[in-house]
Amino acid sequence: MFGICNLAIVPVRSEPSDRSEIVTQLLFGEHLEILERQNQWARIRMQYDDYEGWVDSKQYQIISEANFNQLSKEAIILNADLIDYISAPENLLLPIPLGASLSFLNNNEINTSNFDFEGTKTSGTKPKSALINTAFMYLNAPYLWGGKTPFGIDCSGFTQMVYKLNGYKIHRDASQQALEGEALSFIEESEAGDLAFFDNDEGNITHVGIIMDNNYIIHASGKVRIDRLDHLGIYNAELNKHTHTLRVIKKII
Repeated sequence: MFGICNLAIVPVRSEPSDRSEIVTQLLFGEHLEILERQNQWARIRMQYDDYEGWVDSKQYQIISEANFNQLSKEAIILNADLIDYISAPENLLLPIPLGASLSFLNNNEINTSNFDFEGTKTSGTKPKSALINTAFMYLNAPYLWGGKTPFGIDCSGFTQMVYKLNGYKIHRDASQQALEGEALSFIEESEAGDLAFFDNDEGNITHVGIIMDNNYIIHASGKVRIDRLDHLGIYNAELNKHTHTLRVIKKII
């Protein structure tokens, strides 16, 4: 079975329970494969990044395999504003966040609610220089484990969404993203838009941020914020200390 998210933001959980942790989110218009059903819950695999988790079966719309395959071939079209509205003939207005998927709108078999969108869209691949401007759209967004929107986002959700809005696909988790791209030996070799990864005392990748010019980094820690970056890691001037230990810098694109 297959489905599409027909609500603004849907939590994807690690277990089939409302009390289970949120591991990521489905945004409006994202499509998925249903792997398993358990009472009111469905274990799904998101088409965009193959991420798996559990969602409430009332929070998506069933589509056919043919429509799923067709939608998977369509160019990715996304909402480009912090928040906008999808409208339907019965004067329904549904708010959708930055990065919501709009590729299905021209498919009448999928768009059974006759949704319409008149806001700003983005699609295609942008220059790497556009990544930082997109990252600024999330500035001061509160940190939320599993989040992917300006209303709550985690470190790797932030990097994935910034890249996605500019036409580049990377994985969902920091540890997965750290396996992509080309490793750089020194910060001086990096350029704006490259990713910096940070590890914990056990050597596990636990954090990621986007490198800016002049040894700054924008990342989600408490909120999406800008801090200094040096060979040791992230330096928080407010706390007067390093908060994250640098592991590797990657040129993804």
